[in-house]
Amino acid sequence: MREELLGIMPEFTLIEDSDLKEMTINVWLEAMKESGWTIKDLCQMPFTLLIEKTPVNIIEHTRAVTLCAVEIGDILTEEYKERIALNRDYLLAGALLHDVGKLFEYKRQGGRFVKSEGGLLLRHPISGAAFASQHGLPKEVIHIIAAHSKEGDGARKTVEAVIVNHADFVNFEALKI
Repeated sequence: MREELLGIMPEFTLIEDSDLKEMTINVWLEAMKESGWTIKDLCQMPFTLLIEKTPVNIIEHTRAVTLCAVEIGDILTEEYKERIALNRDYLLAGALLHDVGKLFEYKRQGGRFVKSEGGLLLRHPISGAAFASQHGLPKEVIHIIAAHSKEGDGARKTVEAVIVNHADFVNFEALKI
């Protein structure tokens, strides 16, 4: 399953810190195992239930958000140099994990993806942050996951969390049109 996951989300290889890379991959693998989803399921799972019949799955969305976030981060550090402190590996791990909680938020019912019982109680930023925390991810990455959606509105955010939040919403809003 690991090789299949790396095949559909090669952005894991962009994380330079080998321990963080392994932890990030393992969170996805363990979330799949615990929630019972397969690679095939992920390729069918919509990235959102808020856009009816969205043609974009959770993998495509995660990759797009990750690539957008990296580009934003790279441009900011190139242009602002030492005036901005950015941890690129945390940015990557947070972007790759920002929606991992959706594996717990969704279930299949009658061939459709709908909110699970757990998803009705806890939205994916909360369940994803809690799950990643249980697997030893740094608090800075947990923060990105927890703050990437409306749950993070009004809270203090790191630069990495701001970037992932905006990359996520740019992708969502562009597809909503």
